[in-house]
Amino acid sequence: QVQLVESGGDLVQPGGSLRLSCAASGMIFSLATMYWYRQAPGQQRELVAGITGTGSTNYADSVQGRFTISKDNAKNTVYLQMNGLKPEDMAVYYCHMNDRDGRPHWGQGTQVTVSS
Repeated sequence: QVQLVESGGDLVQPGGSLRLSCAASGMIFSLATMYWYRQAPGQQRELVAGITGTGSTNYADSVQGRFTISKDNAKNTVYLQMNGLKPEDMAVYYCHMNDRDGRPHWGQGTQVTVSS
């Protein structure tokens, strides 16, 4: 049973930083491609960043250069370091992966609020 549990969301001022964590279980984590998505109120869920089992990463244009995705295979955890946060980054952030059978799995989400 795949489980994804996010944490680290908070209220932060514009220009501030946060690090989100996603603890994973029920999979061979080192082989998994992991993703961070986000969803703002009234908007569709969008891909923020992804990291493969070999460590290759990709980012949405809107976060390129400000956000960094990483994973710690020893801790079965994927991180999203967010720097230079903007009001438009405010959303619920979700951890996501597809298992070996192609079934999607999502965490419960963690709220990031960017406001002065």
